[in-house]
Amino acid sequence: MSITMRRGAAGLLALLCALALAACLGLGLTGCAPQEQKAAEPPQGQRAAEPETYVFTDDLGREVELPRQIDRICPSGFTAQQVLLTMAPDKMVGLAQELSDDQLRIFGEKFKGCPVFGAVLGATDNLNREAVAAENPQVIIDTGEAKKGAKEDLDALQEQLGIPVVFIEAKLSDYGAAYERLGEMLAMEDRGQELADYCRAAYEKVESVMATIPESERANMAYLLGENGLNAIAKTSFQGAVMDMVANNVVVVDDVSGKGNGNEVSLEQIALWNPELIIFQAGSIYDTVGDDPAWAGVAAIDEGAYYQVPNDPYCWMNNPPTVNQIMGLQWLPRLLYPDKFDDTIADVTRAYYHTMYQYDLSDAELADLLADAQPR
Repeated sequence: MSITMRRGAAGLLALLCALALAACLGLGLTGCAPQEQKAAEPPQGQRAAEPETYVFTDDLGREVELPRQIDRICPSGFTAQQVLLTMAPDKMVGLAQELSDDQLRIFGEKFKGCPVFGAVLGATDNLNREAVAAENPQVIIDTGEAKKGAKEDLDALQEQLGIPVVFIEAKLSDYGAAYERLGEMLAMEDRGQELADYCRAAYEKVESVMATIPESERANMAYLLGENGLNAIAKTSFQGAVMDMVANNVVVVDDVSGKGNGNEVSLEQIALWNPELIIFQAGSIYDTVGDDPAWAGVAAIDEGAYYQVPNDPYCWMNNPPTVNQIMGLQWLPRLLYPDKFDDTIADVTRAYYHTMYQYDLSDAELADLLADAQPR
């Protein structure tokens, strides 16, 4: 008090201002999403310019009443989590799946210890509805493929929890539309447009290049996974959209699986297909297949034309098939037809991580990421 008195009234005023500013700054983000903030009171005698809620029509044609200002969102599952981590990570109140240490490095330690809710509407519904309700999200966001029965499932979830549930379609041919819709819904138009423009440009560039490569000149390849390399992503599957766009997927089966582990196949069948190039998912037999005599005679193995799909922070090709495919879409054709592009795998990898994840890869991180994903 004596210091304040010596400085007089002007010093007292400055000190009070500083304390007020510090208090405001102390209300920073905690946990996975900002704390709820009380809306500013309009001047007495004036009404707000617009109502606090509005009706949003989602990509299933459902009309959902939403707050105009949304600060707390919840992913419905794994695909929605990936999309929202690129779009609005600071608004997420929790996760569908816990992040690994490598993923935390990219998305931030703020997600360590975050509530993990599980997923709904997938192969297994393990969504912890009580945990979701406890975090009080303003909306639950579902993204991906518009599957049969999804409308009824989302209506039921919304009624059960009393929380708005919205579906945004996200597909390889136009992730841009998904980001524009999210930008509209979350009042993040600039970020939504940035991501939309990036995804569209990436897709259109590959599309234009592939238009110059006849089907007969496209690489005959297979995408194998599983601990023995005997699961394959089949032609025409949702999981294989990137491969089908840029190559000739030799894995043609009668009963195409849409699951992330693909179709079980035999080594004899792989030998008959005899792909000239193979990509292995991380965790498969990439490290040992070259020394395995059982695989001798498969052209891709004999010629050393096999690679491992990067898996940091998510698999570039699928599993689940969502915005990570935009990275795979840029990587795979540059691996197959490098002379058709005016940029390199390294170039597009840096740009993808910077734009989509807002993360700048170091030279060492880039080298590690691409170590098994390009010609030796």
